[in-house]
Amino acid sequence: MSEPVHIAAIDAGSNAVRLAVARAYSALDIEPLVNERYSLRLGEGVFLRHRFSEDLFKKGVKAFRHFHEIMDEFGVTRYRAVATSASREARNRDAFVRQIKQKSGIALEVINSSEESRLGRVAVMAALGPESPPRCIADLGGGSLEISVIRDHTVEQSAQLPVGTVRLMTTLKIPGAIRPMQAEQVRRYVRALLESRLPSRPNLGDQVAVALGGNAETLANIAPGPRLHGLPTLELSLLRERLPDLLERDVRERMKSYGIRRDRADVLGIAALTFVTLGRYLNIRNFSIPSVGLREGLIQEIAHQAFSRTEPHRYDVAARQLLVGTRSFARRLQKDQTHAEHVRELSILLFDQLQPVHHLPAQSRVLLEAGALMHDTGHMISHRGHHKHGEYLVLNGDIPGLEGRDRAIVAALVRYHNRKSEPAGHHLAYSSLNNSDKRIARRLAAILRIAEALDHSHRQRVMQVRTAFQHGAVGLQVTARGDAAEDLLDANRSAELFEKEFHVRLYFRQTASKET
Repeated sequence: MSEPVHIAAIDAGSNAVRLAVARAYSALDIEPLVNERYSLRLGEGVFLRHRFSEDLFKKGVKAFRHFHEIMDEFGVTRYRAVATSASREARNRDAFVRQIKQKSGIALEVINSSEESRLGRVAVMAALGPESPPRCIADLGGGSLEISVIRDHTVEQSAQLPVGTVRLMTTLKIPGAIRPMQAEQVRRYVRALLESRLPSRPNLGDQVAVALGGNAETLANIAPGPRLHGLPTLELSLLRERLPDLLERDVRERMKSYGIRRDRADVLGIAALTFVTLGRYLNIRNFSIPSVGLREGLIQEIAHQAFSRTEPHRYDVAARQLLVGTRSFARRLQKDQTHAEHVRELSILLFDQLQPVHHLPAQSRVLLEAGALMHDTGHMISHRGHHKHGEYLVLNGDIPGLEGRDRAIVAALVRYHNRKSEPAGHHLAYSSLNNSDKRIARRLAAILRIAEALDHSHRQRVMQVRTAFQHGAVGLQVTARGDAAEDLLDANRSAELFEKEFHVRLYFRQTASKET
């Protein structure tokens, strides 16, 4: 089992700078340790003068030094720090980034709006899991409103609107209570930009819509709706009812009534108007509030990278000889070698991409390949019980380069490559292994079983597999030529061993190949 790693993410937004520190045991097992917020309003001067002030430079250095001390305290070894809307528009952003690096040691990266939206989607998908995929994600920050309209896990439409709360507050000069004329001005700004950036608006109705950001979380406490899929919601009809009272209050009254900070209270009315206007435009009734955002998306990706193998696999002479011997043996006994080779390719794709989950030693990859190449050799004896016949042939056949415990592991893979048999102590190959090697055999068999099922039709329709890690689940996005429904159905049926071994749910979705 890999050692846990301490990771961190910094989001330098237009309203505040935030730090998240976590301990990652795998790409799926991430333990939050600390969340810190520093009230550094990067957007306040930028949206009027398009520059960071000297005072903000000093405050920025202080904030990032503080964050660096926290990261050192927790022994952070991997991090990513990003800046968004305000920093994108600041003409002296390069000087700001250099100063932060020189004075705090933190490398700050100014990301574009597409990357900002993508990271938000990563966080949402990880938080919601496969059971309740969102149809829309709206991320309202200090500088912008990022909208993603999603269908079948793919972005259908996206837009970045310059109607962030700090931007509107400073440009329209609305620092406190909002008069009816000012409220109408905010609505018209948001509506006009929605019509220009999302002209073919979808009618979302009762579909899952998600709102991100601290403003959405605060408004969900003011206008709470029924919980959906275990998450709190913001009910827009209730927010509309309570909107006049919210807008009439000045900053001090909002702080006292809602128990919030000043830098949240001064923009809360603008946020409420924005969400109500967006809800009307897309016919959204409730926003689910997963309480995640860009930082959580960063944490997910850093954890994935930390447990992924980045260097290419290089087999030594013995491993290459093992594959030569295995392939030669398989060709003598199997009729459909094309299927066997395709299963081998799918197996190593899965092995490499699932490294953050399985934590298997790199040298076990070649054993998986050998098992894939020989998984159907038992058909030479009899189609019925071919998995048991294949085990016997691997244990007793002349296979140069395959000896000892490696032979037993590969034989166990051949026996367990389908759903006909589960690992059991009385099976010949499996029983000869120690507990550590039994675990390796089970995990490799779980991967092989999925790979073999993905070519259940023997038509090599599945061309590519990409993994996504979500809350308690692993998603496999399959790219296929034509209709791979038969293969995906069998893969779903063959997922039980994988789910049992790795304590996660496995789900599949197909995307069409560009060749079709």
